[in-house]
Amino acid sequence: MNIDMIEAAYGRIKGAVRRTPLLSSPFLDEIAGRRVLVKPECLQHTGSFKYRGAMSALSALEPDTRARGVIAFSSGNHAQGVALAARQHGTSAVIIMPSDAPRVKIDNTRALGGEVVLYDRASEDRDAIGARLAGERGLTLIKPFDEPEVIAGQGTCGLEIAEQAAELGITRAEMLVCCGGGGFASGIALALEAHAPEIRVRPVEPEGFDDVVRSLASGQRERNAQMSGGLCDAIVTPTPGEITLPILQRLCASGIVVTEDEALRAMALAFERLRVVAEPGGAVALAAALFHGQALEGDTVIATISGGNVDRDVFMRALQIAG
Repeated sequence: MNIDMIEAAYGRIKGAVRRTPLLSSPFLDEIAGRRVLVKPECLQHTGSFKYRGAMSALSALEPDTRARGVIAFSSGNHAQGVALAARQHGTSAVIIMPSDAPRVKIDNTRALGGEVVLYDRASEDRDAIGARLAGERGLTLIKPFDEPEVIAGQGTCGLEIAEQAAELGITRAEMLVCCGGGGFASGIALALEAHAPEIRVRPVEPEGFDDVVRSLASGQRERNAQMSGGLCDAIVTPTPGEITLPILQRLCASGIVVTEDEALRAMALAFERLRVVAEPGGAVALAAALFHGQALEGDTVIATISGGNVDRDVFMRALQIAG
């Protein structure tokens, strides 16, 4: 993985992805005690940064390989990104999703043309299901985070952040990134290393699913004790990626862990002050910016909102907590 791959990916997908803005609010600055800038990837196609990586990976395939179709594992955001990217490339996508994924994500994946295959996390092996379907149909696996072209696509968000920060005269800041397997954080870190080296990435995870934060602290790949049950389904992974963790170890500062209640409060504040809809996993970086100031340095923080695909009842719960 290197900056050349990220810049090549941006060249392939620039006309397809949205260049999401950097948003600000004096109300959020007051809560955080510093300047807060928000990169709302919830405004990206399919409501998540995942479209970047999916589009990058699909566009990098040889035409004959792409024409046979692709397959992906996802709780929802990667699923939607792959389904749309596949449709735009005129090919098919099979998405293996846990049966307890948010209904909005399952429905949206189907609406985007993906063939959804549901499985039970507790009793079924998604890898075995995927291997069988890929073998039967000749499908190419698009991994959600531990795949170079996917990381390159996520890194295009970092290129935009570097450009936007420069436009605002910002050369030094803390860059808080919602983190699951580390594809988004590692891609952004590589882009910033090349174009804004004094903006350092801090991965942010939810309590109970903080494998990356613990791995950065211990120096080895740590695993989560559980794989489901949290509100932040979008960033629940068993362990950091084999490709992503070395990048994070080299380029990132220590991670930050937030509670689910903090993520819900951040969702409510994003809606109230920015008029942006975030999902719990997509709000953890903003939660760190707002409620973990003691862990931050400097007077400026940039936070991603990585996704906005939230079920109505969860969103209402966030608004009620804030109220």
